[in-house]
Amino acid sequence: MDRIALEQYIANEYGTDGEHLWARNPNFTVYRHNGSKKWFALVMDIPRNRIGLDGDELIDVLNVRCNPLFIGSLMQDGGFYPAYHMNKNSWISAALDNTADDEKIKWLLDMSFETAGRK
Repeated sequence: MDRIALEQYIANEYGTDGEHLWARNPNFTVYRHNGSKKWFALVMDIPRNRIGLDGDELIDVLNVRCNPLFIGSLMQDGGFYPAYHMNKNSWISAALDNTADDEKIKWLLDMSFETAGRK
């Protein structure tokens, strides 16, 4: 899944548009749960080496809330990494370069959206 497909999926599935909160990082997009207003996803373009990949070219990544029980096994799959710039116990990063499985990304988005909706 790439960034454009992800944005379309989130808009269609959850009925929310992204917010650009930081002038310094115009390509960082936050997605909030419509009810609780808590973040359930963050899309960023960061240097590849920030998530342990070779090189410093920019890569789009998705951060989502994740049940801690799943983080270790997901990171054994291609395209999933410890959460960049978030709590690594309850968030995970997925590369948006078609290495992470689309269905797992959708499953994680569902989990994150549901978790963010709890008060």
